[in-house]
Amino acid sequence: MWKDFKQFVLRGNVVDLAVAVVVGAAFSLVVSSFVSGLLTPLIAAIFGKQNFSGLTFTINGSVFRYGLFLNALISFLLVTTAIFFLVVKPTTALMHRFGVLPKDEPPRKPCPECTSEIPEAARRCPECTAVLASAA
Repeated sequence: MWKDFKQFVLRGNVVDLAVAVVVGAAFSLVVSSFVSGLLTPLIAAIFGKQNFSGLTFTINGSVFRYGLFLNALISFLLVTTAIFFLVVKPTTALMHRFGVLPKDEPPRKPCPECTSEIPEAARRCPECTAVLASAA
C-alpha cells in the first residue's frame, strides 16, 4: 500500500498540480495587492469613494447592502482586467512569437455531397471523395 501511495504522490501530474496551486496562491496575492494598492485608489480618485460597503437602502425595515455587491463587482472586474492585460495578453504574444501556439486553420466550407467540413481550397472531399468545383 505504501508503494502505491508513493507512486501516486510522485506521479508527474500530482506534483504539477501541487506546484500550480502554490504558484496560483502566490500569484493571487500579487494580483490582489496590485488591485488593492493601485487600481482601487485610482477608482477612489475618480469617484471620490474607495469603499462602497456603506451604501444601503431600506424597505419595510429590511436593509439591503448593495454597496457590498458593488465592492465585489468592482474588485472582480479590476482583478480580471489586470490578469487579462498583465498575464494573458503578454503570454499569448510570447507564445505566438516562439511558435508555441498552433497556427490558425484555413477557412472551411461544407461539402455539397456529405456536408462534412472541408478546407475552402479543397478540390476533393476527404470524407466522401466527391470532386468539387475548383477553388476560387
